[in-house]
Amino acid sequence: MTPVAVLLWAIAALLGTAVMAVALSRAAVATQLVYSACAVICGVALLFLLVHLVGQPGSTTSLSLPLGLPWLGAHFRLDPLATFFLIVVDLGGAAASVYGLGYGRHETAPHRVLPFFAAFLAGMNLVVLADDAFTFLLCWEFMSLTSWALVMTHHQDKENTRAGYIYLVMASFGTLALLLAFGLLAGPDGHYGFAAIRATEHTPAVAGLVLALALLGAGSKAGLVPLHVWLPLAHPAAPSHVSALMSGVMTKVAIYGFVRIVFDLLGQPAWWWSLVVLFLGGISTVLGVIYALMQHDLKRLLAYHTVENIGIIYIGLGLALAFQTNAMNGAAALALAAALFHVLNHSIFKSLLFFGAGAVLTATHERDMEHLGGLIHRMPYTSFAFLVGCVAISALPPLNGFVSEWLTFQAILQSTNLPQWSLKIMVPAVGGLLALSAALAAACFVKAFGVTFLGRPRTPAAAQAQEVDRFSLGAMFICAALCLLAGILPGLVIDGLAPVTLSLIGDRMPVQTSIPWLSIVPITAGRSSYNGLLVFAFIAFSASLAAYVIHRFASRALRRAPAWDCGYPDLSPVTQYTASSFAQPIRRVFGDLAFRVREKLDMPPPGDIRPARFIATLRDRIWDTLYMPVVRAVNFGADHLNRLQFLTIRRYLNLVFLTLITLLLVLAIWR
Repeated sequence: MTPVAVLLWAIAALLGTAVMAVALSRAAVATQLVYSACAVICGVALLFLLVHLVGQPGSTTSLSLPLGLPWLGAHFRLDPLATFFLIVVDLGGAAASVYGLGYGRHETAPHRVLPFFAAFLAGMNLVVLADDAFTFLLCWEFMSLTSWALVMTHHQDKENTRAGYIYLVMASFGTLALLLAFGLLAGPDGHYGFAAIRATEHTPAVAGLVLALALLGAGSKAGLVPLHVWLPLAHPAAPSHVSALMSGVMTKVAIYGFVRIVFDLLGQPAWWWSLVVLFLGGISTVLGVIYALMQHDLKRLLAYHTVENIGIIYIGLGLALAFQTNAMNGAAALALAAALFHVLNHSIFKSLLFFGAGAVLTATHERDMEHLGGLIHRMPYTSFAFLVGCVAISALPPLNGFVSEWLTFQAILQSTNLPQWSLKIMVPAVGGLLALSAALAAACFVKAFGVTFLGRPRTPAAAQAQEVDRFSLGAMFICAALCLLAGILPGLVIDGLAPVTLSLIGDRMPVQTSIPWLSIVPITAGRSSYNGLLVFAFIAFSASLAAYVIHRFASRALRRAPAWDCGYPDLSPVTQYTASSFAQPIRRVFGDLAFRVREKLDMPPPGDIRPARFIATLRDRIWDTLYMPVVRAVNFGADHLNRLQFLTIRRYLNLVFLTLITLLLVLAIWR
């Protein structure tokens, strides 16, 4: 049995699990059976893919099924690029399924989640395996619809209904853009198979238009600015383990679609493509983290950080395009490996953070950080796992987020050899934006962890929180361990990515596992190197030594003193920093860039016992500038076209006659 056949059987098992979930409906055992089946299926597929990647690197297998269009069929293909992204999909699916075993017990409407959860996993796997345009688009739409159903789980909430509507509109827009892109790639002969598209020469105008459509189609699903508006609405609306899949995995399937089209199907890129990709990546990186800093809803904060990390990935992809067009294949391989490494890293630590947010929501029924605090005492294991995710997403060593961003910076340093002056200016500017976003991300997660887990409880719900179940903790600690392993042993991941960069770029980074002390060397040892294992050992040794010295040589006298109270001896939790007050200085510096910030202070006069109030309102500039005019135009057109429902038979016949005459005239003029 070929590898593709094995994976298709796994997908069939996931679809069968979805059918089983429908059959079981509201049975008490449905949650355990469905999530257990999904965890086993994704786990087996993950192990198979890892063995395939190690044992047969660079191999490609195909399979055709008599489905789909009669003259085309359904084609599936497993190559190095698909193998890597399937590993990301099934790793995230297995972790979310394990988490669901515990989290699903608290779900109030499991019959609305279970069938679509398994189908969603199957849809993402099918998208990555598809080897023709029709199958790809069909599976893409299936993935979108199943995820929309999961977003609409709690449809009684008006905010969730609005989130589902906007997500559906943006998903439909993205599918339309990809449909047009594949139509241009297929050409007048209608060759929808990817093999035929690869063999077709495309004019520069067609290739540029396909790039724009791929950015619109895949970028809308990935959350690339300015197509990100659905993301901060849909992710908080979905159940937390589904949010982890949408943010950590589905957005990576969108990245896969972009890479497949631009790096594989379009052929040799033009140098100016990289300018567009770098610009969008840099803007997404900075705006995403600024958006996140302004939030006090924990899940919405994490959703906006997905926009930031998608921007980081697109920066790597833009650098790879720039180097590839200038025959700098070694630097292109470095940039592409950095982008793909960040794909894996983000899927891990973002899943971990959404799992942590789900644990907090389960324990307190609160997502608003202003109503939390002090959870480190009530939920110590969740606090530790969430802290690991915060350190990883902040790109601090020795965890995995640092390595991929460090590799991206190493690729940026190679830009001095680019011949185009526009790229010589653009790449360092994007590097500055990346550095700024890294600093702001660290500040954002100091806020997220500090306000949520440190200090004193702000509400009775936070004060009475209890640690979550073992399945949820197990999923979080698996992700935390992977964050550490990928950070201290990055050479294994880089070498695993070598077949992908070889198939797309024609070059690879130097073999990392042969370097002493498990260091990684992106270009040459004389330029730069990094050893995550030594950094981890140094941090562990320094911390242990400091603890030993304090406990061994410090005074043994017991001294009690009140905790630092920020200058407010009142024990009331309202004297603590809040999420809004923490972000206020940054909001005043950067907030107006992304928002129309309005601050209003209501200070009562002396003698008035009313409390003082500070109100800050934020309006998304992109939503107001790009989307609200479209909404108004659609509403205006709908209001006027609504009159067509009340015409008489005679007027309907006249309208049909005039339409027919108009179409005939257009056809005659066209000819």
